[in-house]
Parts: sequence; C-alpha cells; structure tokens
Amino acid sequence: MSNILIIKHGSLGDIAQASGAIQDISENHKNDQIFLLTTKPYFDLFKKNPFIHEVILDKRLPRYNLIYLYFLMRELKKHKFSKVFDLQNSSRTNFYKNILFPKAGKEIWSSSITTLPSDKNKEEFDKVSVLERFDHQLRESGLNTSSILKPDFSWAATDISEIKNFYKLDKYILLFPFCSPHLIIKKWPHYNKLIELISDRYNDEYKIVTAPGPSEINDAKDINALALLDNGRALNISQLTSLIKGSSFVVANDTGPAHITAHVEAKGFALFGKHTTAYKVSIERENFKAIEVSDLNNLSAEKVFERLSNSLS
Repeated sequence: MSNILIIKHGSLGDIAQASGAIQDISENHKNDQIFLLTTKPYFDLFKKNPFIHEVILDKRLPRYNLIYLYFLMRELKKHKFSKVFDLQNSSRTNFYKNILFPKAGKEIWSSSITTLPSDKNKEEFDKVSVLERFDHQLRESGLNTSSILKPDFSWAATDISEIKNFYKLDKYILLFPFCSPHLIIKKWPHYNKLIELISDRYNDEYKIVTAPGPSEINDAKDINALALLDNGRALNISQLTSLIKGSSFVVANDTGPAHITAHVEAKGFALFGKHTTAYKVSIERENFKAIEVSDLNNLSAEKVFERLSNSLS
C-alpha cells in the first residue's frame, strides 16, 4: 500500500469541479491511502469526501516564511508519497514540486506542466475547458477516467431540515446575485426586476430566496428576497449544497454556488459576461445552462425571466 497526495487549495467552484478527478484518482488507487492538501475554508469539508482518507492543512503563508515552509514540507515528506496529483496547478504548487520532487516527471508528479501536450504551450493549453484539462492530465498520468467529466458534488450535502422548517421552505427559487468586490464584471445588476417578474407570474407558488456568504449579508439587504441564514450566520458549504440541491431553480452569477448547482444536478442557469465563457469553466450540464452576453448590464430581466419560466413550465 502506497500513500497518494492530491493538492487542491480552492476556490469553491474549483472544489466542486475537482470532485470527479478526485473520485477517479481514488478508484485507480483502491489499495492505497489517499491524502489531500487543502486550505482552511475546505479542510472540514474534504473530511466528508468518501474518496479521501486524510486531509492535510496548508495555511498558505507567504513563501518567505521559511519556518512555516519547513514544517509543511516536513509534514509532507514524512508520508513518503509515491505519487502527487496537483489539481491546483498554480505557481505555488509548482514551487512545492521544486522542493519535494525537483526532477520528477509525470510518473511521480502529475500536473498540467508535467503532462502538457507536446503540440501546445501552457498558455494555449489553458484555453481548453477545465474538465478536459483535468481529463488529459490524469490520462497522461496513466489513469482510467470515468467520473472526471461529470463531477458529483452531492457528497458535500448535509441535513438542513431545521433550516427549511424555520423558513417554511417547500418550493423555492434560489438567487445568487453576489460576487467578489474585485470581480464586479461578473455581477448582473437586474435581480430585483427579475424578482418582481417572478412574483407577478407565480405569486406564492415559489419563495424567492438568497443565501449570502459571510461578506455578503449586508449586500443581501438590497435584494428583495428572503436571505437564508443559520442563527444569523451564513450557511456553510455543506448547508449551501443541500439548499441548492433541493431548489426548484437557481439563477446565479458566475461564482462558486453556480458551480455547485451544476454538479449536484440541480436545475438553473448562470449569467456570463465577457469575463470568460461557459465552455472554459466547464459549467454547463444537462440541467444547468448558461446565458452568455457581451455586457451583463444590457441583459434584460425580461429575457432572463423568459428563460426561467420556460424551464419551469
């Protein structure tokens, strides 16, 4: 039995996308111990993943913090990993490779760099969709892949019956109108108009709700929908996953909750401006689609509502 390391630091959407890759790695190493290196926001979450045996915390302190770096590398070295699957593929994880396995090829350290197609440079390869890149990486590393292109994030869900009972939730449309302050280009500005259209058409058939993150609770006051909290706190990732999974429909900006929706087979769509494409981030599934426009400001609430109502009918 060998020890296998997977590296996945974040972000939330990337964590959901990586579920299929993690499952494939585990199923190709049934007799081995699977470890996962991640950051604090996802440490407890990954402990629930049935394909991982042990989770290691990376605080991601600055690289010049030599004391922290020494102890992290010592922790990793003690497990004598026979193979590392770098699913983060960042400059930081490549830095770790140069410390742990400086001369290793894809047989020991699987990454987008060590498995780069011979006819593409890194910049060209990064234009391929996320899941197709993962699939190429694992196949080049000698793995059979069956789950990577259809990630299932349902393992993250938990029981939220108390929250649903408290808010009297039965049929509900879930909106995610938020985004990081530095990614305002992802934000569609017409959610309140959409809420008005939904209320006019469906009356009380659906509750219209949001689930703000910790930094979005104040912003949720500007949205004319019921903001779901757990005793005044934002829902954790497992609670959020269950809320999404039980929804009638989801409308979201291109953020982490949109990717969760895609990978728990919930129904809905994400709104994309010019910042990227639905293809590149591998978000479209059978029940979850994208509306893509050049400028989100010019995407009308009426057009979004038309797509929503057609999907609900």
